[in-house]
Amino acid sequence: METETLYDAAGGTVGLTRLAHAWHERVMADEVVAHAFHHGFRPDHSERLAAYWVEALGGPRAYTGTYGDETSVVRLHAGEGEHEDMDQRAIACFDQALADTGLAGDPRLAGALHDYFAWATTMSMAKYPRSADDVPDGLDIPQWTWDGLKESR
Repeated sequence: METETLYDAAGGTVGLTRLAHAWHERVMADEVVAHAFHHGFRPDHSERLAAYWVEALGGPRAYTGTYGDETSVVRLHAGEGEHEDMDQRAIACFDQALADTGLAGDPRLAGALHDYFAWATTMSMAKYPRSADDVPDGLDIPQWTWDGLKESR
């Protein structure tokens, strides 16, 4: 049984913060993905994203209680219609960010993180393309393990 979480294997909060910054730099340089930020973004976007990943990947509850819950995150991404090309480019930027931060050096870790990000991008965050009003209240941040999506905790 795996005892080390993805959070631990990725370098904890420091490692995931580095990854969030690297991903944000990559997406802002991509003319298609950067469109998602055309309305602007918070100056602490990378820190908030890292806190979300910390919690989703087995670390402490760094996002919930400080910034919001899954409902608030999904509502931010809802109502934008379907955007498969942008999603695939965001995933490619994530894979490049894994390389930028040295996390791609461990193929098992890189694969698990890629699978998480691809799932979150194409499933969890894309689940409500029509309207943010469709997102139910009280959603918990999904937990991702070495084996994939974990049932609710």
